[in-house]
Amino acid sequence: MRYFIVDDDRASRIMLSNIINESTLGTVIGEATNGEEAIPQILMTQPDFVLIDLLMPDLDGIATMERLHENRFQGNFIMISQVVNKTMVAEAYEKGIEFFIHKPINKIEVQTVLRKTEEQHRLKSSIQAIRQSLTSFETPQPQTKKTVRDHIQSILNDMGIVGEVGSEDITKIVEQLVSEKHNLAPLPPLKELYEQLAMLTKTTPDDILKESKAIEQRIRRTILAAMINLANLGIVDYTNSEFEYYAPRYFDLTDIRQLMNQIELDGERKAKVNIKKFLQVLYSDILNRLT
Repeated sequence: MRYFIVDDDRASRIMLSNIINESTLGTVIGEATNGEEAIPQILMTQPDFVLIDLLMPDLDGIATMERLHENRFQGNFIMISQVVNKTMVAEAYEKGIEFFIHKPINKIEVQTVLRKTEEQHRLKSSIQAIRQSLTSFETPQPQTKKTVRDHIQSILNDMGIVGEVGSEDITKIVEQLVSEKHNLAPLPPLKELYEQLAMLTKTTPDDILKESKAIEQRIRRTILAAMINLANLGIVDYTNSEFEYYAPRYFDLTDIRQLMNQIELDGERKAKVNIKKFLQVLYSDILNRLT
């Protein structure tokens, strides 16, 4: 998940950002100290969630939400506040707030709220995908040849990670492998793949190195999200077709079962992430779909 934090209190922004990063809940893609500063950045970056303080100078949280809605922002809001005024809280709910994080910031509360909002977000995305599929089924569309990106996005969507920030990195790496007609095995070293991708946007050696490390972290978090999604599927229905195909093919089934146990015990979601295997299998599946 991609988060944007709006809070005039620097300490709160730092704490929230650290909790999100250390708990592998997603990526903080931007910060702002007030609504006026935040609005153009949010409209440009389109985060999945905006964590926004209720009381801020210049433009408060509720007014900022209204301005963003006027500009057709489709992301979700989580309110941060120490205010207990029932009228203000009720107004926030009316404007679309679904969850509150109370000040002073509490790590456990933040983790709990963000995990709940993430699950809700994934559920809404799944329902939307089903509706779109039904609409496509009811209204036949002209047949068009799928691109490499279409095939990759289809597989990532099956695993529930097409909206994750690292999904774009994964897509570009596999597109590059296909365009270069690279052999299926062995793939180039991961470091080389990251650097090739980093060089698309960076020029200096230091910037390329820094971006390569960021790419690795984004991909690692995205693959972990896929593992968690499949583990959740396995808990609900072990015979689910997507679980049966992707869990043992893209991952070590032992790691998926371990995640299933962690989820059932409501423990911390941790697992070994094998990036090379994931990319290798994904590249293989794409080549098969293209033939």
